[in-house]
Amino acid sequence: MNTNPVAIMWFRQDLRLQDNPALQAALQSNVPIVCIYIWAVNDHDQWSMGSASRWWLHQSLTALQAQLTKKNHALVIRQGDCLSTLQSLIQETHATHVYWNRCYEPSRRTEDLQIRKVLHTMQVMTHEYNGSLLIDPDQFTNTSGKPYQVFTPFWKRYLLEHIKPTNTSIPADLPHPGTWPDSTPLEQLHLEPTIDWTQGIRAAWTPGEVGAQQQLKAFISSRCISYEQDRDRPDRQHTSELSPHLHFGEISPQTVWSHLNSRLVIEQRKSFHLGTAAVLRQLVWRDFSYHLLYHYPHTSTQPLREKFLHFTWDHNPTALRAWQKGLTGYPFVDAGMRQLWKTGWMHNRVRMVVASFLTKHLLLPWQRGAEWFWDTLVDADLANNTMGWQWVAGCGADAAPYFRIFNPVTQGLKCDPRGEYVGRWVPELATLPTPWIHKPWEAPPLLLAEHGITLGKTYPYPIVDHQKARQRALAAFSALKHESEGAG
Repeated sequence: MNTNPVAIMWFRQDLRLQDNPALQAALQSNVPIVCIYIWAVNDHDQWSMGSASRWWLHQSLTALQAQLTKKNHALVIRQGDCLSTLQSLIQETHATHVYWNRCYEPSRRTEDLQIRKVLHTMQVMTHEYNGSLLIDPDQFTNTSGKPYQVFTPFWKRYLLEHIKPTNTSIPADLPHPGTWPDSTPLEQLHLEPTIDWTQGIRAAWTPGEVGAQQQLKAFISSRCISYEQDRDRPDRQHTSELSPHLHFGEISPQTVWSHLNSRLVIEQRKSFHLGTAAVLRQLVWRDFSYHLLYHYPHTSTQPLREKFLHFTWDHNPTALRAWQKGLTGYPFVDAGMRQLWKTGWMHNRVRMVVASFLTKHLLLPWQRGAEWFWDTLVDADLANNTMGWQWVAGCGADAAPYFRIFNPVTQGLKCDPRGEYVGRWVPELATLPTPWIHKPWEAPPLLLAEHGITLGKTYPYPIVDHQKARQRALAAFSALKHESEGAG
């Protein structure tokens, strides 16, 4: 192997060439670069990558390999423990520097600390950068010197920051060593399922940096303007659908922010900038979730609000399975759960409704919902997943009040007024007119018969009565509130 100085560029959740701070720094070292990716699955880690995310990762690595090949470069893939794999690669390549972008999940932070210590004892310099968030989570605190727990002041603080990409162009040339280390064929990682259930996901997505750029362009050119008024309409395609691309780092949040901010300046002159501003706010919500996980790492499995440690959740595997399969008898909930299974994604408004149904109507632990989302979402992101579930359950930072219980019928009528979303994902109800498509149990029997619907056979009755479930939830959450106040 070449004995000249070599730098290792360790790709992680930054599977792109454009606006990649670690890669840019490695290029500036003016030495050959060995690009690597380490698949370090840990079956003992509760949050090892879920099935849908593994499928996406396979496609994203394939895309990155193709980009590097076009530049006469290569992506070296290895499988195993990150530290020992890095040590082996350093010995093989005689690398003196390792560059990477930070990961902020608790287990990754602990691992990175260990890697830094060991590599420094080997006289290898490590260089870390922020390549996945707008701003590092430890960069600022609130006026009391503590982590933020409320979004609005966090958002206002971000508006004072100058956020821009480090490099908006794809590197023209990547210097490489004379010979390459051995690489594990991507197929040997077995990221794709043995029995292919991914047809719907494949049809819905184009993983990779090129797909991410196309998605951003399509959103900005045609959907961004109406985002503010239509973002709660799952029957329309008005959200950015950039979340999986951001999670895998196929596009940087700085790049998205920069494009939107430039558009915002233009739109303000034309007075239709609310949609763009709302998307910028969502990017900051993403950072807020990482801010919370970074400062409160226990929240991936435990509530931020300690009083919820004593909440008495129900444990009903039958109800949980009905929710997972989209067979609750509430069409708007079922549509969301079936969309998730088919495409690996769910509209954000629907995520809130199905999460509320699980935690409030069924009183099932938010952790069970977080686990299911983790396995089935292509954008499964520990920080966002944790914050979203704790927000709906009322046990996290800036949480929804305990008495906020989404009515799945009302939400359906409001967010899917013509029943098109439900009709697409719950085809057995597709011909039923509104409003009955959102509450078929109230539809006239003759109408159901005309449309070939037999409740209990072709589509289930509701597994709980909304009003009774609501009262049960209010009583349970109110009891916890009063018990907490009494203890205080």
